[in-house]
Amino acid sequence: MFKRSEQDTRPAVRLVVEGTPIEAREGDSVAAALLAAGLDARRRTAVSGAPRLPYCMMGVCFDCLVTIDGIGNRQGCLVPVADGMRIEIQKGKREIGR
Repeated sequence: MFKRSEQDTRPAVRLVVEGTPIEAREGDSVAAALLAAGLDARRRTAVSGAPRLPYCMMGVCFDCLVTIDGIGNRQGCLVPVADGMRIEIQKGKREIGR
């Protein structure tokens, strides 16, 4: 559904998502990079385990929460990608105090 423009010549950034390497572009947010790579679900709800997707892409809805470099509850839509970043889908409830 989301495709990167063929005219996008920004430098590539390498990420690891759930153990699988993907390529993003410099300046992408984590959520945008994952959508461009065809990876939809960012987290699973605590009660039913239902997959959630980024919704607002501006930090209001919290449906893009991911674990980045071992730190949970990060809003993927607000975090710019960095080379070597490790991202995991957040499963269950938010972690308190982190």
